[in-house]
Amino acid sequence: MANEACPPAHLCYNSHKCSDSAIVEESSFDSNYRTITQIMSDRIVSPSVKQEELALDLSLRPKKLAEYIGQDKVKENLKILLEAAQARHEAVDHILLYGPPGLGKTTLANIIANEMNAAIKITSGPSIERPGDLAAIVTNLRAGDILFIDEVHRLNRAVEEILYPAMEDFALDLITGKGPSARSIRLKLPRFTVVGATTRFAMLSAPLRDRFGAVYRLDYYDLDAMQTIVARSAHILGAEIEAQAVMEIAQRSRGTPRVANRLLKRVRDYAQVRADGTITAEVAHQALALMEVDDLGLDEIDRKVLRTIIEKFGGGPVGLDTIAASISEEADTIMDVYEPYLLQLGFLDRTPRGRTATRHAYEHLGIQPPERNEQKRLL
Repeated sequence: MANEACPPAHLCYNSHKCSDSAIVEESSFDSNYRTITQIMSDRIVSPSVKQEELALDLSLRPKKLAEYIGQDKVKENLKILLEAAQARHEAVDHILLYGPPGLGKTTLANIIANEMNAAIKITSGPSIERPGDLAAIVTNLRAGDILFIDEVHRLNRAVEEILYPAMEDFALDLITGKGPSARSIRLKLPRFTVVGATTRFAMLSAPLRDRFGAVYRLDYYDLDAMQTIVARSAHILGAEIEAQAVMEIAQRSRGTPRVANRLLKRVRDYAQVRADGTITAEVAHQALALMEVDDLGLDEIDRKVLRTIIEKFGGGPVGLDTIAASISEEADTIMDVYEPYLLQLGFLDRTPRGRTATRHAYEHLGIQPPERNEQKRLL
């Protein structure tokens, strides 16, 4: 494979090149990641944001910390952190937000910028391909600015090496010239704040994790918070909705605000076309049934996975590859897209021998669970 042309000397870090095998491996990872992301975005209950929803999604996001619903411990810690930084008239410490998609990490990054009256530059790990790309971003930041890096776990290792001194020492190490005449120049940067977001905390390298002064985990929202979110979004959208309809949508939203807003918009469309425009409990129930989203937020594919394990394999244990072949899906897609919520509900168990369906899964699908004879084994 032919190497790409080297970037200009003042942006050359001599570490942006990869071996052919590394390029192939990274390309394979990115291709698989894009496939999973595409499948997630196609589902009505997906926590991933869809391109056509961006404009409306922005209008529903809270702008200030006081407007942010749920995540009370994170909010309280952030409030103290921001007020302390404002009192000292300095940039807030670097912040890492992690947790499942759709829980408000990007929203919190924008809230931090608003609370600090700072400009925010939004980028993502995959889009910063070379150290020179990062250098171009950070050299244009002003004192107090927020640099939000989504999917920070996907940063190139060579880019990470440049980010370390930028975060810790607020300096950028540049290499000028080539060969014996090459020399290093340290460029001072204004004090800025990096806000990183990731859905895969374990994939972050230890040196990068250590450079974040505040690390917060976002958890799934409880039912009360979800009802408040649905009611608030309905008010912003100008939709008339009854309290029972709010409950109907909230309990099927998987504890994820992005899913709740998407379901609300689809139910609003149904109410406008098939009813008088008011979202009643009956209208909400009919709309969600048409979308094949059940009382716990499971869609057709979720139920298909459970039925395959129960009906074809006697409830398990069954291997992930076998399940994938049975429903014509990729094993990685099942593990990354469908399994997490089923595990969270307690419908699946992961065992050394494979996946098993729990009694809760049988009860939810209305299937009589088998009587298991537990026999003691002599070792």
